Amino acid sequence: MSSRENEALAQAAVSALTRQLELAPKPGLPDPRDLGARATRRDHCLLRWSAKALTPGLAAMAAAARRTGTATPELRTELGAIGRSTEHSVRLAGGGHRGALWVLGLLVAAAALEPRATGPDVAATAKKIAAHTDRRAPRRPSRGSSVSAKYGAAGARGEARAGFPHVRRALTTLAAARSAGAAESEAWLDALLTVMSTLQDTELLYTAGPHGLRHVQAGARGVLEAGGTATEAGREALSAFDADLQARGWNPRGSGSLLAGALFVDALPVVVSSPAQAA
Repeated sequence: MSSRENEALAQAAVSALTRQLELAPKPGLPDPRDLGARATRRDHCLLRWSAKALTPGLAAMAAAARRTGTATPELRTELGAIGRSTEHSVRLAGGGHRGALWVLGLLVAAAALEPRATGPDVAATAKKIAAHTDRRAPRRPSRGSSVSAKYGAAGARGEARAGFPHVRRALTTLAAARSAGAAESEAWLDALLTVMSTLQDTELLYTAGPHGLRHVQAGARGVLEAGGTATEAGREALSAFDADLQARGWNPRGSGSLLAGALFVDALPVVVSSPAQAA
């Protein structure tokens, strides 16, 4: 895999992240409707700018995977080191996207290891990478790992070691919504809600506790059971759900990161067939 192809994978991953930032309305998550006030406009621009700061690190992850050639403990350790360096660059660019870096980094590395793999096969390769321990990772517990231990939630690490089941569910929802004639934005929103309806989001557990997590999961299911965002009833349910989360200040950001991962995997056939076009 050439440096151009590694760069194409990285840019496709960043494009997936910025596309989910542009999607609206996203219940409890930042979206373009926030651009009215100066502070929220600045925050949204920082999210977009810091997303672009992921590109060099993701390209380096793709190159490391190609150089290693298989899902070894050494590759996992190298990806961890690149990820920590990239987190520093992202903080300098405005912060955010730590969860997305974990999801997209593993999926980009998996796509580089298996250039012809798409869909669930990419997630399966990412699972092999995540199965190894990062031997150079800091020993101090993160907020996510502490919450996972407290509530028994899978967390980001468990999601990856299970082969990103919520990325796979989102891909299934994307395909079903498109087959039913939904607009692309509606398919993306339905995929986001599918993730949100079952994900044990450690950020939500931290801010809202188990009751808040169940409340968000039920709200997402309610939109889907109303017919999804392609229907009038579903759009009304989505609007009410979004208003509720905004009022409570609950941010299910883990679902946004996994939607970005699904959108990246969904775009891989184009990236593989034409790296220059995808970049």
